[in-house]
Amino acid sequence: MISVEKQIKILAFAGSLRKGSYNKALVRAAVELASENVAMEVFDLEGIPPYNQDLENTPPERVTEFKEKIKSADALLIATPEYNYSVPGVLKNAIDWASRPKTGNPLEGKPVAIMSASIGRLGGARAQYHLRQSFIFLNMHPVNQPEVMLPSAADNIDPNGRLTNEQTRELIRQLLEALVAWTNRLKGKPQ
Repeated sequence: MISVEKQIKILAFAGSLRKGSYNKALVRAAVELASENVAMEVFDLEGIPPYNQDLENTPPERVTEFKEKIKSADALLIATPEYNYSVPGVLKNAIDWASRPKTGNPLEGKPVAIMSASIGRLGGARAQYHLRQSFIFLNMHPVNQPEVMLPSAADNIDPNGRLTNEQTRELIRQLLEALVAWTNRLKGKPQ
């Protein structure tokens, strides 16, 4: 058994509010597939209001909770749908809240891995690339490979919300391993 001190704490969330979200299914699969050296916590973005700069120094309780979860995590795992060739508004909104004000930004220097599911042929690739652009400005450290992009999600997730595509399950396992190794490397810990 791995001691709690040696576990990597990963905060996972999906950029979708839909109950039957394919990206929430990816997050559930990641929880299933995480190794014993990972403590995975899932956060639902439901309840985070639209970003309002007037409130950034006194954010709503749900925003404060989100920022604290990010701060206490060693790394992040984000599953993003693709809407109109980009990141969904709910995810961009959550990132905007988390990154403001600039002082005390819990995203600064945070290791992060991205995965996506889409009903389209590209599996959310364009949303992932837009998200990576935000990470540059936020000085986050994304895992580059493997890329987890599930196309035709409706055919690869069963009615109970379980990811059935074995190749994607293996890629998620590899992505988690890469995120742990990357997090340890950034912390200066032996791999």
